[in-house]
Amino acid sequence: MLKFVGIELIGDVLYWPLWWYTQGVVNAGRFCIRELVAQEERLGLTIWATNIFTPMFGQYDWEGRLISFFMRLLQIIVRGVALLVWAVVMVALFLGWLLLPLLIAYQIVLNVWALFT
Repeated sequence: MLKFVGIELIGDVLYWPLWWYTQGVVNAGRFCIRELVAQEERLGLTIWATNIFTPMFGQYDWEGRLISFFMRLLQIIVRGVALLVWAVVMVALFLGWLLLPLLIAYQIVLNVWALFT
């Protein structure tokens, strides 16, 4: 039993970096893309963009069309900026996933180096 636990534990520790940078990166990338698509759906940016020339509230006169166009344009700009900010957050999260093990290894090396100097 102890041999099994030892082999399993050592195998998991050795397999972890391989998993982190193969299947883990794929999972993290898919998560970030899913979150970005879900945020776009929550914001409804494509719906606003496809209906930019449709008058709001059934106002088919030229004033209603003009006001509707600029209100939808403003909504598209604000929601586009929000989606861009969310995309930056998702890219930062993905890069954090890539850099976290390297940062941890760097800190371990620094601390071990400090012990012996």
